[in-house]
Amino acid sequence: MATKLRLQRRGRKNYPFYQIIVADSRAPRDGKYIERIGSYNPNTNPATITLDFDRALYWLQTGAQPSDTVRNILSDEGVLMKKHLLGGVTKGAFDEAEAEKRFEAWKNNKQQATQSLKSKDAEKQRAEEKARLDAEKEVNKTRAEALAKKKAEEQAANAPAAEVEEAVEAPVEEVTVEEAPVAAEKAEAPVEETPAEEVKAETPVEEAPAEDVKKEDAE
Repeated sequence: MATKLRLQRRGRKNYPFYQIIVADSRAPRDGKYIERIGSYNPNTNPATITLDFDRALYWLQTGAQPSDTVRNILSDEGVLMKKHLLGGVTKGAFDEAEAEKRFEAWKNNKQQATQSLKSKDAEKQRAEEKARLDAEKEVNKTRAEALAKKKAEEQAANAPAAEVEEAVEAPVEEVTVEEAPVAAEKAEAPVEETPAEEVKAETPVEEAPAEDVKKEDAE
């Protein structure tokens, strides 16, 4: 029976993850499978992979053919390298101990490369975050300057209007001052009539000599 190592989709829409399965090459995509040997979640960074190393190696040695994606996963996990080294042992190129030594050296180099890649990714993320914050600061600065400029223009536009209002109110105060003499003149008018009353009061006094003259004539 021809077998194949492939992915079987799981998860919800727009957030899929996959099972790594061993299935009959003639089976439908979502049909029955022989064995589940791992999982693959591409939604994380980096992608999360779980794999039964020994079972994956066993199925490769029995002739199972991996799909392209599964082949890349097996390569990253070292399954293909281990199969290659065991092939050298079978051919007599070196013994199993040497194969294991070479595999451990490859694994260490792989881990260092992965760690270096993670460090670069972290540095890149920090740089991108810094650039984003700097861009936000620049935008906020530009907005603050525009707001200050607009406020200054509004104050400048309101200043002439205030001056016009003061100029209009000034003559009203002068009119009030000019009315003061008129009130004073009205208050002085009765004072000018006083001499006329004095003249009337003095008139009977001047007639007294005339009565005396009449009395003298009668005598």
